Amino acid sequence: MARIRQFGVQWRTPLLMLTVAVVGIGVLGGLRHLVDSLDYDALTRAMAATPYNRLAAAILATAISYLALTGYDLSALRYVGVTVRPATAMLTAFIAYAVGNSVGLGVMTGGAVRMRLYTAAGLETSQIFRVIGFNAGAFGLGVTVFGAAGMLWGAHSVTALLPVPAVLLQTGAAVTLLAIAGFIGLCARQSALRIGRWTTLSLPPAGLVLQQVVISVIDLAACAAALWFLMPQTDVSFAGFLVYFAIAISLGVLSHVPGGLGVFEGVMLLAYGSLAPMEAILGALILFRGVYFLLPLALATLLLVDHELHRATDTPVGRAAAHLSPVLLAIFAFMAGVWLLLSGVTPTTAAAQDLLALRVPLAVVEAAHLIGSLVGLALLFIARGLLHRLDAAWWAALVLTVVAAVLALPKGVAWVEALGLAGLGGLLWVFRAEFNRRSSLLGQSFETEWLIAVALVLGAMIWLLFLAYRDIDYAHALWWQFAFDAHVSRSLRAVTVVILVAAALGLWQLFRPAGAAAEVPVAQALDQAAAIVRGQDSAEACLALMGDKSLLFSVSGTAFIMYGQNGRSWVALSDPVGDPAEGPNLVWRFVELAGAHGGRAVFYQVTPATLPWYLDAGLRVFKLGEAAHVPLAEFSLKGPQRAPLRHADNRAQREGLVLEILAPEEVHAVLGEIQAISDAWLANQNTREKSFSLGAFDPAYLQRLPLALVRQGGRAVAFANLLLTETRQEVRIDLMRYLPDAPPSTMDFMLIRLMLHYQAEGVARFGLGMAPLAGMAQHDRAPTWQQMGRLFFEHGERFYNFQGVRRFKEKFDPVWEPRYLAAPGGLAPLMALADIAALISGGLRGVVAK
Repeated sequence: MARIRQFGVQWRTPLLMLTVAVVGIGVLGGLRHLVDSLDYDALTRAMAATPYNRLAAAILATAISYLALTGYDLSALRYVGVTVRPATAMLTAFIAYAVGNSVGLGVMTGGAVRMRLYTAAGLETSQIFRVIGFNAGAFGLGVTVFGAAGMLWGAHSVTALLPVPAVLLQTGAAVTLLAIAGFIGLCARQSALRIGRWTTLSLPPAGLVLQQVVISVIDLAACAAALWFLMPQTDVSFAGFLVYFAIAISLGVLSHVPGGLGVFEGVMLLAYGSLAPMEAILGALILFRGVYFLLPLALATLLLVDHELHRATDTPVGRAAAHLSPVLLAIFAFMAGVWLLLSGVTPTTAAAQDLLALRVPLAVVEAAHLIGSLVGLALLFIARGLLHRLDAAWWAALVLTVVAAVLALPKGVAWVEALGLAGLGGLLWVFRAEFNRRSSLLGQSFETEWLIAVALVLGAMIWLLFLAYRDIDYAHALWWQFAFDAHVSRSLRAVTVVILVAAALGLWQLFRPAGAAAEVPVAQALDQAAAIVRGQDSAEACLALMGDKSLLFSVSGTAFIMYGQNGRSWVALSDPVGDPAEGPNLVWRFVELAGAHGGRAVFYQVTPATLPWYLDAGLRVFKLGEAAHVPLAEFSLKGPQRAPLRHADNRAQREGLVLEILAPEEVHAVLGEIQAISDAWLANQNTREKSFSLGAFDPAYLQRLPLALVRQGGRAVAFANLLLTETRQEVRIDLMRYLPDAPPSTMDFMLIRLMLHYQAEGVARFGLGMAPLAGMAQHDRAPTWQQMGRLFFEHGERFYNFQGVRRFKEKFDPVWEPRYLAAPGGLAPLMALADIAALISGGLRGVVAK
């Protein structure tokens, strides 16, 4: 059984992908003969003939479905054990599902929405990840129950699509439902399930599972009803329709195509192709996309408009919601581009053609048609700039949207198109403040997925061209026909120009220089960074002065990111340094820079206050541990709790230890002494110099900062360089070394005396650095990442003294603050940590050999 289980785990994902690919190929193959007879005019007539009462019923079913979707988040919050205002949970769920359903990969896109809004509501990052995970599992459970119940009820209707006996389908459905019932029984008997040797899965209460099953069934049934009301009447029962719907929606989710576009429609067309006119089915599917996907997205946008207009008096959650507007506007801009491209290859109505012939010069009609198509292509690329909050993208989108709205009238008296584009322009104007990144629009590097999406849109454009004019025989003369009724000629010219421009943009993206790679900063850059560091409250910024990290400056030159590169990981150390207003833009620039070189952007040891910057850039956050600092105003050696420190200080003074604090210009005189201490310490510890997130013994670096030196009888026995800026808000130790024969109380003495010294000078806090893997969640429902972190913290002493570091810092009664890793999802965090270890240790050999 163990081997079978191991085989299943190892091959589950490949087999799932293979199954989806086979089914997808089968669906496409089955569709070929169905779409051959598709008629464009019949499609438009079928859509126009949809009764208003059925359209209203579909809208009502959509409202019920989205209301049920909010139950996912309410159940998830109950599972996690946190309390959030119902209005906040419902707003978050609605926006998350409106975005996730439209874009696809709902767990990721919807998860980013939840991270932003629930963070503003006061939830911890680990809690939000558990909410996201619960939602993903609940959706899978709901689809399984929904599909199995539908299969059990209407298996006879499905045998026409699947050449499998109805009895066999019903048996499989019954077994599935029994397995789910067994899972619910397991949840009733125990609260956790151990998987393997190390992993424990927290089980929700049985009542919560049953509640979520009911919510999922209501959601999916209402969603199916929304399409059912729009579909042509056939002999297929609603039960049989539910089975088709469950299969289609499951394959759409597994395909990872945005919104399941094409996959969902393919299954439904294949299922219904022989039961009703193809045009009526496809028209219903198109209307369903508008009702169930675009309408909620538009409503979510209007909610964000309200929060933006009342920003000054809004709640933190409302202000956080307004920050999501670039995501929605990017979606609408992309959709507007698709709309313009598709309308550019379809004929205008006879009435519009007659009106244009009477009122508008032919040259204006031709120009409007061609320019409108080019604007559509441009919006497909500008949408990415809007997603990245580029100021230039906002201006380009606003100008092109207005131009396209004006040209929609001479193009074909397209009032709906003009109003839609005008609405997009209005939304762009309302959310102007959200697009504050000063960056070149032409400097973007497009991801492969984005270019594939653009290619698919262009393919759909070409397909629609041949569909709309399938009855017209091709002739070379069509290229040169200019007349009000020469629709096919205008469409051919538009397609050709758009394809040529798109190809040129693609080649330019392929062959353009990627920009400068990571380089060690020159003296001028280090001096510029030092000037910025002097004005920072965080002493950690002084690590930029090591000179071992590359520097990425903001356009204004008032902020920078320090980073290193190993393998595919571009690792930024801590948050951007400098003007906080430049931080979000620098994060975006760094992500783009890493992507342009085929790397992954990673931010190491970032603080809780800046997490939204990384979430907005599409990264995920993972807890690394906790950093300690001592509030010096409260530090004292008095009282019973400080007795161990007091005794250590007294013992050190009896042993003749004294502390000297040297200014940077005085360090040169003692370089020989501290070099001997450093060499002896490295030899005694059998270790190598570290770097990147730690200081190394570099004379140039040490002479930039103050130094603490401990002497015994005039002999130097220990030293530490001190990170301190001119704001004098924080001081922290960096490189701390001592002789093997130094008294045991030497390091305690040094830290105590440093704290008392800087307390007298009015410095606010003393930083003790990070304790890796400290502060991981202790409960069984903690995320897997934190469960593994806690496991290493408790049992990983062979590799690193995790608990010893925590205990040493705990002696000073510090304040602990979480530190996070911001990285892409999947396996990227693990790969990034390996690369970070190599950066700190000077390569893989350093990791292995300490």
